[in-house]
Amino acid sequence: MKIEELEDVDCDRGQNDSVHSKQMVSVDAKRALVGAGARILFYPTLLYNVFRNKIQAEFRWWDEIDQYLLLGAVPFPKDVPRLKQLGVGGVITLNEPYETLVPSSLYRDHDIEHLVIPTRDYLFAPSFVDISRAVGFIHENALCGRTTYVHCKAGRGRSTTIVLCYLIEYKHMTPNAALEYVRSRRPRVLLAPSQWKAVQEYNRRQEPPSAHSPSGDAVLITKADLEGYHSPCDDDAVGKELAIVPKLKSRLMMGRLSCLFASLKVSGVCGPVTGQMPEARAC
Repeated sequence: MKIEELEDVDCDRGQNDSVHSKQMVSVDAKRALVGAGARILFYPTLLYNVFRNKIQAEFRWWDEIDQYLLLGAVPFPKDVPRLKQLGVGGVITLNEPYETLVPSSLYRDHDIEHLVIPTRDYLFAPSFVDISRAVGFIHENALCGRTTYVHCKAGRGRSTTIVLCYLIEYKHMTPNAALEYVRSRRPRVLLAPSQWKAVQEYNRRQEPPSAHSPSGDAVLITKADLEGYHSPCDDDAVGKELAIVPKLKSRLMMGRLSCLFASLKVSGVCGPVTGQMPEARAC
């Protein structure tokens, strides 16, 4: 009987492994298909963006998001001196190698740091680790008075993901507020569902754990508040932690405390209660 159960477990495990393998194959096939499409469309869409930039004044190659932050499309080698004039001291490239038009060596020649985070176009987002690296890179440059240029191919999705996460962490914006603000600066930004999900997950990880603290409708009572009202019959209560009780109207609270102290007075074992009643501490 035990052998049969083990065989059933092995069978179930084999089925789970088979399902997992099929899912992995499906994801890999999707990545490969999207990657092939992105390669085919790269130069046609790049030329389209260049054409629109030439004929439409509002179709800017990059936009200023913050004092030390630019968001835009993939730069050409001729753009590097111009970026340097704008105070750019760091560039974050979200492109894959075939999309990258400026080598790191050219940035270094102009004293510009280059952070490369290869991310597939259209349906994919940087990992949490990569987002954290990029956000820290932007912040460090800003502290030194240097501007960071964040770009992908068109400055719409992958690069916007990084910029939104920076605004969430260092400008204390919500994801929706950050997206609305960036759209006011660069109207054509557009995130894929996976990129928006990455922004929301980053926001959740950055939120501090909610520490236990009394709310506005509670009053904190400590042992010190009842000092002078303690008696030997309460020895088992010594060392107890703080107590949180609901906030009541002043008169009701004082009335209940009076009843408590009166009950201590009339106890047959306990001695008389002396001292003045301290005020309850409010948080």
